[in-house]
Amino acid sequence: LVFTEEDKFGLYSNLLFKYFLAEGIVCGHDLFVASAKEHPDKILKELPAPLLDDTYGKELGDEAAAVKSEDFQDSMKIAWRYQNLPKMEASPTTSTKFGHYYDISKKMSPELCQSVKRHSFYLHEELSFEPKMKAWNMNSGYSRLLQSIQRIISQGGFDGSDPQKKQRNVLRIGIQSLGSVLWGDDVCCSDPPADPHSLTKFLYVLRGLLRKSLSACIITVPAHLIQNKAIMERVTNLSDMVVGLESFIGSERETNPLYKDFHGLVHVHQIPRLNSLICDVSDTKDLAFKLKRKLFTIE
Repeated sequence: LVFTEEDKFGLYSNLLFKYFLAEGIVCGHDLFVASAKEHPDKILKELPAPLLDDTYGKELGDEAAAVKSEDFQDSMKIAWRYQNLPKMEASPTTSTKFGHYYDISKKMSPELCQSVKRHSFYLHEELSFEPKMKAWNMNSGYSRLLQSIQRIISQGGFDGSDPQKKQRNVLRIGIQSLGSVLWGDDVCCSDPPADPHSLTKFLYVLRGLLRKSLSACIITVPAHLIQNKAIMERVTNLSDMVVGLESFIGSERETNPLYKDFHGLVHVHQIPRLNSLICDVSDTKDLAFKLKRKLFTIE
């Protein structure tokens, strides 16, 4: 369970969300997309196009050429005795390639997008089908979503406790802006909220479903709107990986010369260490992201 704290305008977290779904399609995984904000079909139409190995090499080659010309100018300024020191490898090399790279200036082709099984959950449609229901003493939107995920895990053959006859696959679940007012939750708009436990109950049941199935889930949450720190701590404890995106838009850091090459910071709050009582801590705390014309990079 990857928990992503959205940046204030939701621009970069939305991009990270689409990367996760696009990687699922390229790997041939089944997808389940849930949202109360925009229709899942619209999200899937806007996934970035994968860069094939040769085009990716060209993209990096173009960037490397630009970096080299900068390096040459810098080397004129640097004292000669530093020139022979080994350089740190900044760009990912093909030998350590993990996952795929995407061109955000292009959309994924509809044929590729439709090559995998896709399930969607759009809250406004779901609530219009049936009258409100409150199972597990929880917000009706959350309980409806849990039932939908549970149904797909059992019917799609992702249940690890149930021996499967057919070839196994992975289910990738993406839930957009959970905890926002659109889901009918009030954790973002009042402190203390009238229903402080719905979100944590939802995550508790969801984590149980993920543990017993072949599935991975990303959730984006507008954490900057949640005033109650106790709720945020509970939510962090119920997630495996917690990442926060902080955009420089509208903040004094936008004009800070230290951050001139970047568009925001990535805060790694928690790294998964499954079946252990303690959580892992990241080696590097200072990560920043930048959005280039075609690539979104974290450095």
